[in-house]
Amino acid sequence: MLSPLPLVAIVGPTGSAKSALALKIAEHFSGEIVNCDSLQLYRGFDLGTAKTPQAARRSIPHHLIDVLDPGSVYSAGDYARCARSVLAAISARHRLPIVVGGTGFYLRALLEGLPALPSRDVGLRGRLKDRESRRPGSVYRILRRLDPAAAARIHAGDLQKSIRALEVRLLSGNPAPPQYAGEPLSGYRTLKIGLQPDRARLNAALDARTREMFHSGLVEEVERLLASGCSGAEKPFESLGYKQALAVVRGAMSIDQAIASSQLETRQYAKRQMTWFRRDHEIHWLHGFGAEVVGQAIEMVREWMRPLLH
Repeated sequence: MLSPLPLVAIVGPTGSAKSALALKIAEHFSGEIVNCDSLQLYRGFDLGTAKTPQAARRSIPHHLIDVLDPGSVYSAGDYARCARSVLAAISARHRLPIVVGGTGFYLRALLEGLPALPSRDVGLRGRLKDRESRRPGSVYRILRRLDPAAAARIHAGDLQKSIRALEVRLLSGNPAPPQYAGEPLSGYRTLKIGLQPDRARLNAALDARTREMFHSGLVEEVERLLASGCSGAEKPFESLGYKQALAVVRGAMSIDQAIASSQLETRQYAKRQMTWFRRDHEIHWLHGFGAEVVGQAIEMVREWMRPLLH
């Protein structure tokens, strides 16, 4: 029987310096980094997604970054298929794959698989979005009535997930299948490392990062994207920071209003991420930002890999 291949996953809230820690681990263990942030997949969306600049990647290969055009439709299932192929290629090179990001649903899809679900129905999704625009909150209310179990797993403010869950319910005629119905990733032994900075320090860091994003050209980045042919209706424009910067470009918000709104929503998002990841009892938590726990993390990876090397 073949020994399982090593795989490291680094998770945690936005702004916890997951990428910085991943770079250090990659340097120590001949690793390659696999992005698990749903927005960093898109080309041109750089500042607001906090992508690691090319110059800061230290020649360490990064995968699944800048692979999609802004208008591309991409699901967690698509991500899982692509990421599994990338993992296999990295392992074949006898290097350590390090999955990094805060999109918990994508990581679950990669490691645990997803059940077979109906394909997206553009017409149905359009009708649901139109209904939501006329009656805010209506999509989630309908989902809660038709599939309360699925609604309980989704934040009431997450329109994308609410639409997808309701779409599945309406197209299949059945409640969403259980999460464990998918095909798990096989052949790997996974170490999950979680970053958990102090809440007050994280919030302060997020506020500062948001201000810096706007002052460093986030609005100008949105203007360039629009000038390149984007309409503003593409999925990445619905994300934190970008929807506020788009509002500034269109005259619906001032810079100060956009910064304050982005800061508030980013803090709320970080809290939701932690709620998601705390449900996973396989995560080994390190208390601090990525740059503060490098020694602990490297020792953890070394001890975890030792049985795999014999």
